[in-house]
Amino acid sequence: SIALAEHLAGGEDTFAALMNQEAKRLGLADTHFANATGWPDPTHYSSAHDMARLARAIILEDPAHYALYAEKEFVWNNIKQPNRNLLLWRDATVDGLKTGHTEEAGYCLVASSKRDGQRLIATVFGTDSEEARATETAKLLAYGFNFFDSKTFFKRGETVQTVDVWKGAARTLKAGVAADFAAALPKQASGEYQTRVVLKDADLVAPVAAGAPLGRVELVGTDGKVVMQAPLVALEAVEEGGFFRRMWDGIRLFFRGLFG
Repeated sequence: SIALAEHLAGGEDTFAALMNQEAKRLGLADTHFANATGWPDPTHYSSAHDMARLARAIILEDPAHYALYAEKEFVWNNIKQPNRNLLLWRDATVDGLKTGHTEEAGYCLVASSKRDGQRLIATVFGTDSEEARATETAKLLAYGFNFFDSKTFFKRGETVQTVDVWKGAARTLKAGVAADFAAALPKQASGEYQTRVVLKDADLVAPVAAGAPLGRVELVGTDGKVVMQAPLVALEAVEEGGFFRRMWDGIRLFFRGLFG
């Protein structure tokens, strides 16, 4: 790990800074990296939730690399190295992902399984043996598949809503999500959840770049609480309109502001 860090970033400290930059991009709010090895450090920490989110990013963003996690063993320099994820031998639906162990952290495992088109990720920290982490992770996966359904509400790039645009070459643009908007929901209540769109600006004025944030998409339960949310982004660009379009829309916006 240190050799890789030195090759890519010139040093382990610089590589850790890059890791933290990537963690911020992924929204890992309870994670801070201090080294490339994972050895204990007061400023090196994470959470089970963040590691699950990191695993999800690997699965979705780097499927070619993710396939390596299902390898049960490899031989290097005439030495056979077995994968320490015991679930690879016990459950054919498990195809990753990562084990870890230090005295401070205990035996840890981030595992993923796909059954009948549904993928779940389970994360276990702090167990006292390889056997215990495998057993507890298997329990979590079984619980998840028995009592939850994965539901995709909007696919990446799918139009969630058409948004009006002022002073633009086009009157509207398509808005959607940059990644699949999906959730694992209790089977008995999965049909009770609804989605809603919250726009950042009531009046969107051109120019608007593709990928620009427009607001958010929310998943709401029957109690009105927001279960999850994701950014709503522009799926296409809208250039600034001609002089007369801008002038006319400017007049309309003025009176809209007076009487709206």
